[in-house]
Amino acid sequence: QVQLVESGGGLVQPGGSLKLSCSASGFAFSIYAMSWYRQGPGKERELVAAITGTGGSTNYADSVKGRFTISRDNRWNMVYLQMNNLKPDDTDVYYCNGAYGSHYYWGQGTQVTVAS
Repeated sequence: QVQLVESGGGLVQPGGSLKLSCSASGFAFSIYAMSWYRQGPGKERELVAAITGTGGSTNYADSVKGRFTISRDNRWNMVYLQMNNLKPDDTDVYYCNGAYGSHYYWGQGTQVTVAS
């Protein structure tokens, strides 16, 4: 069955870094666009970063440009989010998403907390 499993979240101080990982299985990973979303209490889920199936194109929310980098490894069905210079406003649950046509898959989320 389809699985997206996120890892790498945790507590970090402002200005610190974290790298999130998402392991995918059960679907044709390399043809799916992969994205990271985040959502906090009482807030809508928002797109953080996205990458095409080949990895040739990426896009980012304005709030994370220059600080976050999305990447993927199609050999291992993995997608990553490198987060640098983290801010308290980055505190949220981060979700991995796979999308192709009308097919959308979500992971269970990983908590990122930025606090001193």
